[in-house]
Amino acid sequence: MTPIIKLLRAAEWAKFQADGHFAGSPDDLRDGYIHFSTPDQVAATLAKWFAGEIGVMALTVDADGLGEALKWEPARGGQLFPHLYRPLRLDEVADVRPA
Repeated sequence: MTPIIKLLRAAEWAKFQADGHFAGSPDDLRDGYIHFSTPDQVAATLAKWFAGEIGVMALTVDADGLGEALKWEPARGGQLFPHLYRPLRLDEVADVRPA
């Protein structure tokens, strides 16, 4: 398993659970893909984009199971970040914890 992490605000997580799929946050929809972080990148992502927010959830997904829709692309500081070019299904989430 190659774990990747999607950070969601509480309302986004609640909607994902209700719908069974997640098309993306406003930032994801703007950029055309769902942003993920690796376990090593997630702390910086949390600090940069979610600072001071309460109820942020960290969803772990197995990158190996996402197929060709997952692309590893350079982003912040030239690091490769996982980007998913399709909605994420609830059954693809392996673990959920407070961030």
